[in-house]
Amino acid sequence: MEDFDETLFLVWRANLNVLVGSPGGAGRLARMMNFSPTFMKLIVAGQRDFNEEFVRGIELVTGLPPHWMDERRDSDEVPPDVQRAMDEETPMAVFRGTAHPAPKRSVLRGPEPLLSQTEATRRVADLAQQQAELNRRELLFRKNRELLSQDLRRMERQLGLLQVEGMQPKVDDLLASDRMSEAAKADLTGRLEQIDKHVKLLHQHVEKLVALLSSPDEPELGE
Repeated sequence: MEDFDETLFLVWRANLNVLVGSPGGAGRLARMMNFSPTFMKLIVAGQRDFNEEFVRGIELVTGLPPHWMDERRDSDEVPPDVQRAMDEETPMAVFRGTAHPAPKRSVLRGPEPLLSQTEATRRVADLAQQQAELNRRELLFRKNRELLSQDLRRMERQLGLLQVEGMQPKVDDLLASDRMSEAAKADLTGRLEQIDKHVKLLHQHVEKLVALLSSPDEPELGE
């Protein structure tokens, strides 16, 4: 066994049992550390010794603070994020070391990948997706604005064909005849006046809408 205090080794073994908790916990920890579940169960059961590299690997893989294993712990001292990582088998790093109690150069590697890095990548992807959605909405807005402007210009041209003034000579002839009653003549005159009024009003509305779509107001901040 490596040169360290035997008492510390007993503390490590006790804390390993606290960390593993249930019998299924040994298998979960084994998979997180790329160990054989059977070998891990033998370690937890006290039938196999282990080295400090293995202990530091547990801290790294589970996300425990450095040297957390060096003081005797209770189950309620296991950090919630560490317990969640073990329950979900989501290692914080990859362990490439060994548990065999023999001096050996440490081959602990850094996170592969760190969950924080994975989360950062996910946030970048989310932001890119949000920006893409904003761009899509902006393009859709501009497209609909242009299509509506084209419809309104078409309507404006069609309204230009409605010329009530061109009907006036025929109206005058009808009003001069004696084939229509006075009430009918008044109705004819009044309705034509209303048509002329509404055509002009429609022209105004269409012109205002065309102008509005040509330079739409930008939304104010906070809206």
